[in-house]
Amino acid sequence: MALAPLVSDPARYAADAVVLFLNDVAICLEDILELAHQRLYLGADMTCGFDWTYVGPDPTFYDVWISRTLQGDSFFEIPPDGNWNSAWNIFWNDDTSRRRFADHKPLQVFSCWNGAVAMTARPLLDRLVRFRAPGPGECFQGEPQLFCKDLWNAGFGRIAVVPSVNLEYSDEAGRKIKAAKGYTGQWVGDEDKDETFKVDWKADPPEKVKCMAIYDKQTWEPWNQGLE
Repeated sequence: MALAPLVSDPARYAADAVVLFLNDVAICLEDILELAHQRLYLGADMTCGFDWTYVGPDPTFYDVWISRTLQGDSFFEIPPDGNWNSAWNIFWNDDTSRRRFADHKPLQVFSCWNGAVAMTARPLLDRLVRFRAPGPGECFQGEPQLFCKDLWNAGFGRIAVVPSVNLEYSDEAGRKIKAAKGYTGQWVGDEDKDETFKVDWKADPPEKVKCMAIYDKQTWEPWNQGLE
């Protein structure tokens, strides 16, 4: 329903319109502005923040069910028994992403959502993508992951996560994650001085993406399964 005005009367909107999706996260204005800014600055089709949860004393990346790296894998390793014991080891098998994450530089991924998104409205205005359920013979996965999959299929694969934007799901935990990870304003403002800040965009998605219908049932499937 939130998208109804956009898709029902696309002529009302500029070709370069931007859509912001915000989940029930504790978010600062500068977080929203940074996602919108980096989408434009990087030439991205979509940018996501990082959402976290406190299941113990240290924060754990939350949206691991949806998010996939450019290698098609989950952001941290979840073994066959479904445990999150390696949640601290984010981007454990992707040195480039791990380094950029540590340096608070945006990095390209196959899919993300992570509580907050800024994206070009173009594929929505042209009705190339929509929120949908898995089709017949398609891996069971969440709507945001399918949404990103459809973006790739429509030629909008410049999807990036922005490590300077860190979110939680309550005001108390939001203050806690900002204390742990820093406010967005602490990490931004010098990108023009760093030639390595911008993303080296890859045109092709991973050949296969991890299907994780539930955490203890995982398979590798073609990225475009069901779209062939």
